[in-house]
Amino acid sequence: MSTHDTDHAAGAAASEAPVRFDTKIAVLLRADLETWQRLNVTAFLVSGLGSQFPEIIGEPYEDADAVGYLPMFRQPVLVFEGTKETLTKAHARVLSRALPRALFTSDLFTTGNDRDNRAAVRAVPTAGLDLVGLAVYGPRNAVDKVLKGARMHP
Repeated sequence: MSTHDTDHAAGAAASEAPVRFDTKIAVLLRADLETWQRLNVTAFLVSGLGSQFPEIIGEPYEDADAVGYLPMFRQPVLVFEGTKETLTKAHARVLSRALPRALFTSDLFTTGNDRDNRAAVRAVPTAGLDLVGLAVYGPRNAVDKVLKGARMHP
């Protein structure tokens, strides 16, 4: 094999290597939620991240028939679960680290629109929020520290 062939093979292998991101997108859900609640909360939480950090959105998709689809996150969203206490501790950690975050409280299950959702959160002091979900985005190590005590969602 020539030097050129070796360089080409190494370049091809590098392009096939999995991409490692220096950031992490993570969702932490309270373990006692119903399945529909878990899905709903996750969808709401990650929508906030994509709207504020355009760099985490990839390119649009297109199938073989040239039908276009919306772009999605460029990296995986890791979903964790934990107890109410785990969420409370994670919330305190995310605030102390000033990481970008989105929250979902139990009150939001009873509202039906964005205005009422925001009013429900605004009505409760930080320490009194009944958290059922939290999304966080930031450097991998910082996000890992926020999620300490949580486990990957099964």
